[in-house]
Amino acid sequence: MSFRPVFYVVGLLLCILSGLMLIPIVSDLLFFSIDTHEAFAVSAGITIITGLLLVYYCKPKHFSLRPREMFLLTNVVWLSLCVFGALPFVLQMDMSFTDAFFETMSGITTTGSTVLTGLDTMNPAILLWRSELQWLGGIGFVVVAVAILPFLRVGGMRLFQSESSDWSDKAIPRSRVLARKVVELYIGLSFACALAYFLGGMTVFEAINHAMTTLSTGGFSTSDASMGHFSNPAIQWTGALFMLLGSLPFVLLVRFLSGKTDELYKDVQVRLFFKGLIGVWVFLTVWLLFNSDYSIFEALTLVAFNTTSVVSTTGYAFTDYTLWGGFAGAFIFFLSFVGGCSGSTAGGVKVFRFQIGMKVLNNQLKLLSHPRACFNMTYNGQTMTPEIIRSFSSFSFFFLVLVSIVTLLLCFMGVDFMTSLSGAVTAIANVGPGIGDTIGPAGNFATLPDAAKWVLAIAMLMGRLEIMTVLVLFTPICWKN
Repeated sequence: MSFRPVFYVVGLLLCILSGLMLIPIVSDLLFFSIDTHEAFAVSAGITIITGLLLVYYCKPKHFSLRPREMFLLTNVVWLSLCVFGALPFVLQMDMSFTDAFFETMSGITTTGSTVLTGLDTMNPAILLWRSELQWLGGIGFVVVAVAILPFLRVGGMRLFQSESSDWSDKAIPRSRVLARKVVELYIGLSFACALAYFLGGMTVFEAINHAMTTLSTGGFSTSDASMGHFSNPAIQWTGALFMLLGSLPFVLLVRFLSGKTDELYKDVQVRLFFKGLIGVWVFLTVWLLFNSDYSIFEALTLVAFNTTSVVSTTGYAFTDYTLWGGFAGAFIFFLSFVGGCSGSTAGGVKVFRFQIGMKVLNNQLKLLSHPRACFNMTYNGQTMTPEIIRSFSSFSFFFLVLVSIVTLLLCFMGVDFMTSLSGAVTAIANVGPGIGDTIGPAGNFATLPDAAKWVLAIAMLMGRLEIMTVLVLFTPICWKN
């Protein structure tokens, strides 16, 4: 295995990260006049020196990455960004490295879990840095999901193989064009979201921060009350709209804006996502009307925002939906497994895997009745090969195994069962808040033991990178030449 290309890329990304650390400094100088210069300047200095050293000493003569180098690169990039991204928290807020790493991992993976309180009066530079981490993590995962995971055949993602995930010399120019358009769309939607939030009543600072964490489906806020801090329904509906957009495949959104409007609607994953989400809105709105004193509009606003926040794995808190009754709380908890579409910023299992699972189940039931028959399974017009089904089955199995292992580890550390289970699910699905008084929508993760925070941080990484991308590095064959 060649390590030079891997650490060369890591060095380049650390240089970019150091540049992003300068943004909070500039914002303070221009708007807030708060002394955060030293912490962020030192963090940026350490990061760029490390990055430049890696670029200088690890620049390969011929840049090429085989699949196993791609697996290593994906993991090392995420871990490196988290380690160096935690520096401002440690230097500015005197946080322990455990809490700083947890907060940074939650940001980079767009999970949205937090150990911080007092956000309403917190240093604006730290709030902006948290939002930047989620915004960077959102676009970073779109690139990974579109270009790398299909190439690595992870979790059934081979179904989405395209020129953007073709690493041959002929396809690279087309891949770069598509990547540029995706980034341009991401930036454009971020500006549109910020403008909509500002018109809805947020300050400029609040609008910018929430736009970055909405489109990235991350969920960090500038207030302890999260979106409950804002009473204007226009803000909740703006959030629901852009969380929904962040949950859609960005490649299809690019094609939609380029005039190929039918591709978005014809995609079976997108159609099920829309139908399922609207169905949930209607169902839970009716439930809430019969079990509360809300008006129809109030109930629909509450349901639309909260369920979209959970399904998109954003994790914003508007109201504590666990107070709607046992059934509603349990229903929304299971929605946290779903996630958005492949190629989006959302986490979770992803809609397409539920569709594949139903096709596999239907095929198996047919075979029980007709053992000698041969049924061809297709998805979005593509044949589902045995390789894709094996990849899907492996992901699904290890997702459940990982939830079980993390839950048991947290229970072993003295955390109660419901907190452990919901914490495991929300970490692996990258949702954010769990269930209960401790880590529910009204709580946070600060009181958990340090060991539990490390377990959850690793679970966030594994969930964000589709589990198998991390597990493969622990197989001996991966390291053999």
